[in-house]
Amino acid sequence: MNMKIISIQNNLGIPKYRQIISSVENAIENEKLKKDEKLPSINKVCLEFSLSRDTVMQAYEELKKRGIIYAILGKGFYVKSTEIKIKQKIFLLFEELNIFKEDLYNSFLDNIGKNAQIDIFFHHFNSQVFKKLIHDSNGNYTKYIIMPANLTEAASIIKTLPVNEVYILDQTNLDLETYPAVYQNHKKDIYEALLKGKHNLTKYRKLILIFPGFREPLGMKEGFEKFCVDFSLEYEIITEFNSREIKIGEVYIIPNDRDLVSVIEKSKLKNLKLGQDFGIISYNETPLKKVVENGITTISTDFKAMGKLMAKMVLEGNNEQVENKCALILRNSL
Repeated sequence: MNMKIISIQNNLGIPKYRQIISSVENAIENEKLKKDEKLPSINKVCLEFSLSRDTVMQAYEELKKRGIIYAILGKGFYVKSTEIKIKQKIFLLFEELNIFKEDLYNSFLDNIGKNAQIDIFFHHFNSQVFKKLIHDSNGNYTKYIIMPANLTEAASIIKTLPVNEVYILDQTNLDLETYPAVYQNHKKDIYEALLKGKHNLTKYRKLILIFPGFREPLGMKEGFEKFCVDFSLEYEIITEFNSREIKIGEVYIIPNDRDLVSVIEKSKLKNLKLGQDFGIISYNETPLKKVVENGITTISTDFKAMGKLMAKMVLEGNNEQVENKCALILRNSL
Protein backbone atom coordinates (compact mmCIF):
# COMPACT_ATOMS: atom_id res chain seq x y z
CA MET A 1 0.00 0.00 0.00
CA ASN A 2 1.34 3.38 -1.01
CA MET A 3 1.75 5.46 2.16
CA LYS A 4 1.61 8.69 0.14
CA ILE A 5 -2.16 8.40 0.51
CA ILE A 6 -1.85 9.87 4.03
CA SER A 7 -0.22 13.26 4.50
CA ILE A 8 0.31 14.92 7.91
CA GLN A 9 1.82 18.32 8.68
CA ASN A 10 2.69 19.36 12.23
CA ASN A 11 2.31 23.13 11.94
CA LEU A 12 -1.07 23.32 10.18
CA GLY A 13 -3.17 23.93 13.29
CA ILE A 14 -5.62 21.26 12.02
CA PRO A 15 -6.11 18.19 14.26
CA LYS A 16 -4.14 15.17 13.00
CA TYR A 17 -7.22 12.96 12.77
CA ARG A 18 -8.86 15.59 10.51
CA GLN A 19 -5.75 15.59 8.28
CA ILE A 20 -6.05 11.78 7.95
CA ILE A 21 -9.72 12.12 6.94
CA SER A 22 -8.87 14.81 4.35
CA SER A 23 -6.03 12.66 3.00
CA VAL A 24 -8.33 9.67 2.45
CA GLU A 25 -10.99 11.92 0.86
CA ASN A 26 -8.41 13.45 -1.49
CA ALA A 27 -7.04 10.01 -2.40
CA ILE A 28 -10.56 8.83 -3.30
CA GLU A 29 -11.30 12.02 -5.25
CA ASN A 30 -8.03 11.70 -7.21
CA GLU A 31 -8.66 7.96 -7.76
CA LYS A 32 -5.54 6.92 -5.83
CA LEU A 33 -7.98 4.86 -3.75
CA LYS A 34 -10.80 3.00 -5.50
CA LYS A 35 -13.84 1.09 -4.24
CA ASP A 36 -12.90 -2.00 -2.15
CA GLU A 37 -9.20 -1.02 -2.06
CA LYS A 38 -7.44 -1.32 1.28
CA LEU A 39 -6.38 1.69 3.35
CA PRO A 40 -2.98 1.85 5.08
CA SER A 41 -3.21 -0.10 8.35
CA ILE A 42 -3.58 1.76 11.65
CA ASN A 43 -0.15 0.50 12.79
CA LYS A 44 1.56 1.68 9.60
CA VAL A 45 0.05 5.18 9.90
CA CYS A 46 1.02 5.34 13.61
CA LEU A 47 4.65 4.40 12.88
CA GLU A 48 5.01 6.60 9.79
CA PHE A 49 3.79 9.79 11.50
CA SER A 50 4.50 9.04 15.19
CA LEU A 51 0.80 9.18 16.04
CA SER A 52 -1.17 7.49 18.78
CA ARG A 53 -3.41 4.58 17.81
CA ASP A 54 -6.42 6.57 19.12
CA THR A 55 -5.80 9.42 16.65
CA VAL A 56 -5.76 7.14 13.61
CA MET A 57 -8.70 5.12 14.95
CA GLN A 58 -10.75 8.32 15.44
CA ALA A 59 -10.22 9.25 11.77
CA TYR A 60 -11.06 5.77 10.45
CA GLU A 61 -14.13 5.49 12.70
CA GLU A 62 -15.51 8.80 11.42
CA LEU A 63 -15.01 7.71 7.81
CA LYS A 64 -16.74 4.44 8.70
CA LYS A 65 -19.71 6.27 10.25
CA ARG A 66 -20.06 8.35 7.09
CA GLY A 67 -20.22 5.14 5.04
CA ILE A 68 -16.99 5.89 3.15
CA ILE A 69 -14.96 2.95 4.49
CA TYR A 70 -15.77 -0.41 6.08
CA ALA A 71 -13.80 -2.75 8.33
CA ILE A 72 -13.12 -6.48 8.00
CA LEU A 73 -12.18 -7.91 11.38
CA GLY A 74 -8.50 -8.85 11.51
CA LYS A 75 -7.85 -7.62 7.96
CA GLY A 76 -8.22 -3.85 8.01
CA PHE A 77 -10.20 -1.01 6.43
CA TYR A 78 -11.43 -0.80 2.83
CA VAL A 79 -13.14 1.82 0.63
CA LYS A 80 -16.92 1.31 0.69
CA SER A 81 -18.13 4.39 -1.19
CA THR A 82 -16.51 7.11 -3.28
CA GLU A 83 -19.26 9.57 -2.24
CA ILE A 84 -17.01 11.79 -0.12
CA LYS A 85 -19.50 14.68 -0.19
CA ILE A 86 -21.60 12.81 2.39
CA LYS A 87 -20.59 14.51 5.65
CA GLN A 88 -23.46 13.14 7.73
CA LYS A 89 -24.88 9.63 7.63
CA ILE A 90 -28.04 9.72 9.71
CA PHE A 91 -29.94 6.84 11.29
CA LEU A 92 -33.59 7.84 11.62
CA LEU A 93 -35.81 5.54 13.70
CA PHE A 94 -39.57 6.21 13.56
CA GLU A 95 -42.24 4.25 15.38
CA GLU A 96 -44.44 4.05 12.26
CA LEU A 97 -45.17 5.91 9.05
CA ASN A 98 -48.45 7.81 8.87
CA ILE A 99 -49.50 11.03 7.17
CA PHE A 100 -48.20 13.21 10.06
CA LYS A 101 -44.84 11.44 10.31
CA GLU A 102 -44.48 11.65 6.53
CA ASP A 103 -44.82 15.46 6.82
CA LEU A 104 -42.15 15.44 9.54
CA TYR A 105 -39.82 13.22 7.48
CA ASN A 106 -40.19 15.29 4.29
CA SER A 107 -39.60 18.51 6.22
CA PHE A 108 -36.44 17.02 7.77
CA LEU A 109 -35.16 15.96 4.31
CA ASP A 110 -35.89 19.40 2.85
CA ASN A 111 -33.90 21.12 5.60
CA ILE A 112 -30.93 18.79 6.25
CA GLY A 113 -29.14 19.67 2.98
CA LYS A 114 -27.54 17.62 0.22
CA ASN A 115 -24.46 16.46 2.15
CA ALA A 116 -26.39 14.01 4.31
CA GLN A 117 -27.51 10.45 3.69
CA ILE A 118 -30.66 9.48 5.61
CA ASP A 119 -31.56 5.84 6.36
CA ILE A 120 -35.06 5.49 7.83
CA PHE A 121 -36.24 2.52 9.92
CA PHE A 122 -39.45 1.65 11.80
CA HIS A 123 -39.83 -0.19 15.12
CA HIS A 124 -43.67 -0.43 15.11
CA PHE A 125 -43.80 -0.08 18.93
CA ASN A 126 -41.95 -3.41 19.29
CA SER A 127 -39.14 -3.42 21.90
CA GLN A 128 -37.28 -6.32 20.27
CA VAL A 129 -37.29 -4.65 16.85
CA PHE A 130 -36.24 -1.35 18.49
CA LYS A 131 -33.31 -3.08 20.24
CA LYS A 132 -32.15 -4.96 17.13
CA LEU A 133 -32.25 -1.92 14.84
CA ILE A 134 -30.22 0.16 17.30
CA HIS A 135 -27.76 -2.66 17.99
CA ASP A 136 -27.18 -3.31 14.27
CA SER A 137 -26.69 0.39 13.46
CA ASN A 138 -24.33 1.21 16.33
CA GLY A 139 -21.06 2.64 14.96
CA ASN A 140 -22.29 2.93 11.38
CA TYR A 141 -23.72 6.47 11.53
CA THR A 142 -22.65 10.00 12.46
CA LYS A 143 -26.03 10.79 14.07
CA TYR A 144 -28.92 8.79 15.54
CA ILE A 145 -32.38 10.41 15.59
CA ILE A 146 -34.81 8.26 17.53
CA MET A 147 -38.53 8.20 18.31
CA PRO A 148 -38.67 6.12 21.49
CA ALA A 149 -42.51 6.33 21.64
CA ASN A 150 -43.62 4.98 25.03
CA LEU A 151 -41.39 1.88 25.02
CA THR A 152 -40.35 1.17 28.62
CA GLU A 153 -36.87 -0.18 27.74
CA ALA A 154 -36.06 2.59 25.25
CA ALA A 155 -33.69 4.58 27.50
CA SER A 156 -31.44 1.63 28.42
CA ILE A 157 -31.18 0.59 24.74
CA ILE A 158 -30.46 4.16 23.56
CA LYS A 159 -27.69 4.46 26.18
CA THR A 160 -25.64 1.86 24.25
CA LEU A 161 -25.13 4.45 21.45
CA PRO A 162 -22.39 7.15 21.46
CA VAL A 163 -23.81 9.75 23.82
CA ASN A 164 -22.97 12.84 21.73
CA GLU A 165 -24.55 11.49 18.55
CA VAL A 166 -28.12 10.86 19.77
CA TYR A 167 -31.21 13.07 19.27
CA ILE A 168 -34.70 12.32 20.56
CA LEU A 169 -37.79 13.08 18.49
CA ASP A 170 -41.52 13.44 19.26
CA GLN A 171 -41.72 11.85 22.74
CA THR A 172 -39.17 12.06 25.51
CA ASN A 173 -39.15 11.19 29.23
CA LEU A 174 -37.10 11.75 32.39
CA ASP A 175 -34.75 8.85 31.58
CA LEU A 176 -33.81 10.60 28.31
CA GLU A 177 -33.58 14.18 29.61
CA THR A 178 -29.81 14.43 28.98
CA TYR A 179 -30.29 14.06 25.21
CA PRO A 180 -31.10 16.94 22.83
CA ALA A 181 -34.68 16.65 21.63
CA VAL A 182 -37.55 18.17 19.68
CA TYR A 183 -40.63 16.85 21.41
CA GLN A 184 -44.31 17.21 22.19
CA ASN A 185 -45.27 17.95 25.79
CA HIS A 186 -48.48 15.91 25.61
CA LYS A 187 -49.65 16.59 29.17
CA LYS A 188 -49.32 20.37 28.79
CA ASP A 189 -50.56 20.38 25.18
CA ILE A 190 -53.89 18.65 25.81
CA TYR A 191 -54.50 20.72 28.96
CA GLU A 192 -53.88 24.04 27.20
CA ALA A 193 -55.87 22.98 24.12
CA LEU A 194 -58.91 22.01 26.21
CA LEU A 195 -58.53 25.27 28.14
CA LYS A 196 -58.64 27.20 24.86
CA GLY A 197 -61.79 25.33 23.85
CA LYS A 198 -63.38 25.52 27.32
CA HIS A 199 -66.15 27.90 26.24
CA ASN A 200 -67.25 25.42 23.53
CA LEU A 201 -66.99 22.48 25.95
CA THR A 202 -69.48 24.02 28.40
CA LYS A 203 -72.32 23.07 26.00
CA TYR A 204 -71.65 19.40 26.75
CA ARG A 205 -72.14 17.40 29.93
CA LYS A 206 -69.35 14.80 29.68
CA LEU A 207 -65.84 14.47 28.19
CA ILE A 208 -64.69 11.04 27.02
CA LEU A 209 -61.10 10.23 26.06
CA ILE A 210 -60.63 7.12 23.89
CA PHE A 211 -57.24 5.95 25.12
CA PRO A 212 -56.20 2.41 24.08
CA GLY A 213 -52.85 3.06 25.85
CA PHE A 214 -50.75 0.95 23.50
CA ARG A 215 -49.27 3.71 21.32
CA GLU A 216 -50.61 6.84 22.92
CA PRO A 217 -48.36 8.93 25.18
CA LEU A 218 -49.29 8.68 28.87
CA GLY A 219 -49.03 12.48 29.19
CA MET A 220 -52.14 12.81 27.04
CA LYS A 221 -54.20 10.90 29.60
CA GLU A 222 -52.64 12.77 32.54
CA GLY A 223 -53.32 16.19 31.01
CA PHE A 224 -56.91 15.24 30.18
CA GLU A 225 -57.60 14.03 33.73
CA LYS A 226 -56.00 17.12 35.27
CA PHE A 227 -58.14 19.44 33.13
CA CYS A 228 -61.38 17.62 33.99
CA VAL A 229 -60.54 17.54 37.73
CA ASP A 230 -59.41 21.19 37.84
CA PHE A 231 -62.68 22.36 36.29
CA SER A 232 -64.94 19.76 37.99
CA LEU A 233 -66.09 18.29 34.68
CA GLU A 234 -67.64 14.86 34.34
CA TYR A 235 -65.29 12.63 32.39
CA GLU A 236 -64.46 9.05 31.43
CA ILE A 237 -61.44 7.31 29.90
CA ILE A 238 -62.23 4.28 27.73
CA THR A 239 -59.79 1.91 26.00
CA GLU A 240 -62.06 1.20 23.03
CA PHE A 241 -65.15 2.65 21.41
CA ASN A 242 -66.58 -0.39 19.52
CA SER A 243 -69.45 -1.47 21.78
CA ARG A 244 -70.36 1.99 23.02
CA GLU A 245 -73.52 3.98 22.28
CA ILE A 246 -73.08 7.72 21.80
CA LYS A 247 -75.26 9.75 24.14
CA ILE A 248 -76.42 13.32 23.61
CA GLY A 249 -74.14 15.79 25.40
CA GLU A 250 -70.92 13.76 25.12
CA VAL A 251 -67.63 15.04 23.69
CA TYR A 252 -65.14 12.47 22.40
CA ILE A 253 -61.39 13.23 22.42
CA ILE A 254 -59.95 10.82 19.87
CA PRO A 255 -56.18 10.24 19.38
CA ASN A 256 -56.62 7.50 16.76
CA ASP A 257 -58.19 8.15 13.34
CA ARG A 258 -59.71 4.64 13.15
CA ASP A 259 -61.76 5.49 16.25
CA LEU A 260 -62.67 8.82 14.65
CA VAL A 261 -64.26 6.97 11.71
CA SER A 262 -66.10 4.58 14.09
CA VAL A 263 -67.56 7.45 16.13
CA ILE A 264 -68.75 9.33 13.02
CA GLU A 265 -70.26 6.16 11.50
CA LYS A 266 -72.15 5.31 14.70
CA SER A 267 -73.45 8.87 15.09
CA LYS A 268 -74.94 8.69 11.58
CA LEU A 269 -76.78 5.46 12.43
CA LYS A 270 -78.37 7.29 15.38
CA ASN A 271 -79.01 10.49 13.37
CA LEU A 272 -77.02 12.55 15.88
CA LYS A 273 -75.88 15.99 14.74
CA LEU A 274 -72.17 16.60 15.21
CA GLY A 275 -71.36 19.88 16.96
CA GLN A 276 -74.85 20.01 18.49
CA ASP A 277 -75.93 16.63 19.92
CA PHE A 278 -72.36 15.53 20.58
CA GLY A 279 -68.83 16.80 19.97
CA ILE A 280 -65.49 15.53 18.64
CA ILE A 281 -61.90 16.66 19.19
CA SER A 282 -59.47 14.70 17.03
CA TYR A 283 -55.69 14.47 17.39
CA ASN A 284 -53.28 15.53 14.63
CA GLU A 285 -54.23 17.84 11.78
CA THR A 286 -54.70 16.49 8.24
CA PRO A 287 -56.17 18.21 5.16
CA LEU A 288 -59.18 15.85 5.25
CA LYS A 289 -60.20 17.01 8.73
CA LYS A 290 -60.85 20.48 7.34
CA VAL A 291 -63.64 19.12 5.14
CA VAL A 292 -65.02 15.94 6.81
CA GLU A 293 -68.41 16.67 8.45
CA ASN A 294 -67.93 20.41 7.74
CA GLY A 295 -64.72 20.38 9.76
CA ILE A 296 -63.28 18.36 12.64
CA THR A 297 -61.74 20.20 15.61
CA THR A 298 -58.15 19.06 16.16
CA ILE A 299 -55.36 19.27 18.71
CA SER A 300 -52.17 19.16 16.70
CA THR A 301 -48.49 19.84 16.81
CA ASP A 302 -46.80 21.24 13.70
CA PHE A 303 -44.97 18.22 12.29
CA LYS A 304 -43.31 20.23 9.50
CA ALA A 305 -41.87 22.61 12.11
CA MET A 306 -40.66 19.58 14.09
CA GLY A 307 -38.73 18.24 11.09
CA LYS A 308 -37.23 21.64 10.37
CA LEU A 309 -36.18 22.15 14.01
CA MET A 310 -34.51 18.72 14.17
CA ALA A 311 -32.56 19.36 10.93
CA LYS A 312 -31.39 22.73 12.27
CA MET A 313 -30.36 21.13 15.57
CA VAL A 314 -28.27 18.46 13.81
CA LEU A 315 -26.62 20.92 11.39
CA GLU A 316 -25.75 23.45 14.10
CA GLY A 317 -24.83 20.90 16.76
CA ASN A 318 -27.35 22.31 19.26
CA ASN A 319 -27.91 20.32 22.44
CA GLU A 320 -31.20 21.83 23.54
CA GLN A 321 -34.51 20.26 24.40
CA VAL A 322 -37.17 22.07 22.39
CA GLU A 323 -40.91 21.77 22.96
CA ASN A 324 -42.66 21.77 19.61
CA LYS A 325 -45.66 24.11 19.45
CA CYS A 326 -49.17 22.67 19.63
CA ALA A 327 -52.53 24.27 18.84
CA LEU A 328 -56.28 23.72 19.06
CA ILE A 329 -57.95 24.26 15.69
CA LEU A 330 -61.64 24.90 16.36
CA ARG A 331 -64.13 23.71 13.76
CA ASN A 332 -67.75 22.59 13.38
CA SER A 333 -67.35 19.36 15.41
CA LEU A 334 -67.17 21.26 18.71
